[in-house]
Amino acid sequence: MSVALLLALPVVLPLGGAAFTLILRHHAALQRAVSTTTLVAILAVALAIGYRVTVDGTLVLQIASWTPRLGIVLVADRLTALMLVVSSVVTLAVLVYSSAQSVSENTERTPVAIYHPTYLVLVAGVSNAFLAGDLFNLYVSFEILLAASYVLLTLGGSASRIRAATTYVIVSLLSSVIFLAGIAAVYAAVGTVNLAELAVRLDQLPDSTRMGLELMLLVAFAIKAAIFPLSAWLPDSYPTAPAPVTAVFAGLLTKVGIYAIIRLETLLFPASQLETLLLAAAGASLVIGILGAVAQTDLKRVLSFTLVSHMGFMLFGIGVTTRLAIASTIYYVAHHITVQSTLFLAAGLIEHRAGTTNLGRLGGLAKAAPLLAVIFFVPAMNLSGIPPFSGFLGKVGLVEAGIGRGNTASWILVVISVLTSLLTLYAIAKIWNRAFWQKAPQGADIEKDGERVPALMYGATGALVVVSLLLTVLAGPLMHFTDEAARSVLDRSPYVSAVLGDDAADQLAWRIGDDGTRVEER
Repeated sequence: MSVALLLALPVVLPLGGAAFTLILRHHAALQRAVSTTTLVAILAVALAIGYRVTVDGTLVLQIASWTPRLGIVLVADRLTALMLVVSSVVTLAVLVYSSAQSVSENTERTPVAIYHPTYLVLVAGVSNAFLAGDLFNLYVSFEILLAASYVLLTLGGSASRIRAATTYVIVSLLSSVIFLAGIAAVYAAVGTVNLAELAVRLDQLPDSTRMGLELMLLVAFAIKAAIFPLSAWLPDSYPTAPAPVTAVFAGLLTKVGIYAIIRLETLLFPASQLETLLLAAAGASLVIGILGAVAQTDLKRVLSFTLVSHMGFMLFGIGVTTRLAIASTIYYVAHHITVQSTLFLAAGLIEHRAGTTNLGRLGGLAKAAPLLAVIFFVPAMNLSGIPPFSGFLGKVGLVEAGIGRGNTASWILVVISVLTSLLTLYAIAKIWNRAFWQKAPQGADIEKDGERVPALMYGATGALVVVSLLLTVLAGPLMHFTDEAARSVLDRSPYVSAVLGDDAADQLAWRIGDDGTRVEER
């Protein structure tokens, strides 16, 4: 298969599938068949891209044969390939899960026919964001995500969902305005929005100008990634949505923001002057998020606050910026996409089985639903960082990188990371004790309040549990893959050379060394 077809398919396939499912809106079974087939095909394409980048290096598609400086460019390296594969696995599992239940969670007014087209548009936006080779195309990806996510958040039309979605849209629009202003400022400063060309030209700007541009883009991406103090919108927006919607949002949408920050801090602004700010935001996210989780009494809100907290682990690695830190961050992103999505699907199973996610009204699930208990327990321990799971391996890598960097800020983040992991375990233990171990409170009847869970919902969630375990079993090859991805990301030359040629790569002023320091190239 040609490179052009490979890189175009992750975007073209879901958009084409969305059109077909919209035409088939009165035929639910055909909609499900088209959506499932489309996502299986995207997963196959993502695996093929992963193989090709391993063998051939960075892949580039210049749309309509325009030059990179003028046209749209799609670029795939190891980082892109891994994100595409993991996101494809999660979106496929979530689609299977949602096909087994009404995505409205028994709200009769939900226009279920629009779920499949909107969901596929969301997938197209995620894929396009990972492949985007210029800032404006990345902006378009965010807008696609915003439009699709607003529809998915408001499925059912209940007052709580409309209110939560309104907050989400207002915050997202603010982020988009800041991002668009940042793009305009970047173009005014250097005359291009192509990422590879920006990597060359931004090096030539005065430090004060570079820092201003970096800060504008960082704020926009930090809102998308729910980094504290720009994360207050998330715990109020996600829990009100249907379980499969919340799962794909929690797993993927915030990671698109983290992916953008990785590109920003390595390709465009290496050896950032904002390292201390990044580490401070990481520490605040870790602490505030996990304290919020400990204080919650609703399962979905606990998971939402842990999501905010664990975004701090990823930002910690980006702030440290050594090769080990970036490699561990990439591995941790793949881990967190899988595990966080699994936990929200498990929360949906609990709500389906018991009729609520309020911890005060839950109890006895370990006896009443032992399979559900196992499905929740494994990813919960993984999120907490219990050895030998992938969460533990990723955190060990980040802690080791922080110790290796050796400055005061890194040491402080190491301590905070360990404490956050312990508090995450406490929050998870609270959920387990109240929902699974203790007897149900007086007046609560799980058998009466809930309903039988379709086997396909168990199967989809269990499949993601298996994938999360594979991240542990295959940790050796995966860490080697992410290490090579980190080397390429920090070097910058492979990316720039693939898009613009070797002459442009020779103009790079510096790269980041394995120890996180800036190495002069000329």
